[in-house]
Amino acid sequence: MTERQSKLIKLVNLYQKIEVSRLAELLDVSQVTIRKDLDHLEADGLVSREHGYALIKSANDINTRLTINYDTKLRIATKAAEMVSNGETVMLESGSTCALLAEQLARLKKDITIITNSAYIAIRIRELPIRKVILLGGEYQKDYQGMVGPLVRKCAREFFVDKFFVGTDGFIPDAGFTCDDLMRVETMKYMADSANRTIILADSTKFTRKGVVIQSTFADIDTICTDSGVSQEVIDILNRNHIHVEITE
Repeated sequence: MTERQSKLIKLVNLYQKIEVSRLAELLDVSQVTIRKDLDHLEADGLVSREHGYALIKSANDINTRLTINYDTKLRIATKAAEMVSNGETVMLESGSTCALLAEQLARLKKDITIITNSAYIAIRIRELPIRKVILLGGEYQKDYQGMVGPLVRKCAREFFVDKFFVGTDGFIPDAGFTCDDLMRVETMKYMADSANRTIILADSTKFTRKGVVIQSTFADIDTICTDSGVSQEVIDILNRNHIHVEITE
């Protein structure tokens, strides 16, 4: 993705629905260039098109979530990829930053196997040089394009990996990390039970939000990978709870 396309996505997220002519004006390029960028982004599922307009999808759609703080999420995903060795098998949950991590693993590492509950991830990296993708079965969630429920637990029990990467929706200083979806929380726990280490990928804005369901207590987490916008207060809380913090540049 080009720098201009990244800026375009931020504008579409800001305005929700915006004219092509206005995008061309704000980015100081021709409408033809904007239309080409939108064609590319629409093909990737990141924006929708109406006659003369660009607009975001449903707020819960994973493509929409992927576009929010895209540059930061990409840096976090790249940092997280450094934690994985060539030839390793890892488990990824169905979050947006995990989808970017899957791409980075496919591009930067050799002979990686990914176990995931995310149909979105499996489809997104289908043409990249990944060794193997194992998709866990379960009940399909349309917006997240991932599998949830007890069938995931049955499938996940068949595997054991060193690292499980997962996103989060929020943070409570006295409790841990939160999610807005109970079914996803249960699925995350099933997958975490099949891993030696759980690593949360979270841009710094997540530490200012509170979800409705406790996803993970501090004792459940080995490492947090985030960006430099995270406050020192949060870092201190994580360190006191023996959680290693990786911060992107």
